[in-house]
Amino acid sequence: MDVSERGCIEAASEEVSHQFRTLLNSEDVDTLKHLQLLILGRLQDSNAVLSHFNDFSEQCYAEVVSDFTRSTHVLRSMKADLDHIFQTLSWKIRLLFHLLFL
Repeated sequence: MDVSERGCIEAASEEVSHQFRTLLNSEDVDTLKHLQLLILGRLQDSNAVLSHFNDFSEQCYAEVVSDFTRSTHVLRSMKADLDHIFQTLSWKIRLLFHLLFL
C-alpha cells in the first residue's frame, strides 16, 4: 500500500467518524444515559422487594407446611372412609333390591 492509498483511507476514516459524530446529539446521549440509570435503579429496587417477598414467603411456608401436611392426611383418610361407606351402601342397596324383586 503506497502513501496515496493510505492517505485516502485516512481521509475516508475521518469523514466517516465525522459523519457519525454529527448524527449523535450529545444531549440525547446524556438523556439516554440518565434514563438508563433511572431504569436500573427501579429494577434494583424491584429486585430487592421481590427478594424480601421471597424470604417472607419462605418463612410463612415453613410455618404452615406441617398444618397443610396434617390436613391433607386427614382429608385423604376421610375420602377413604367415605369411599368405603359408599361401596358398602351400594352393595347393601343392590342386595336389598335383589331380595325384594326376586
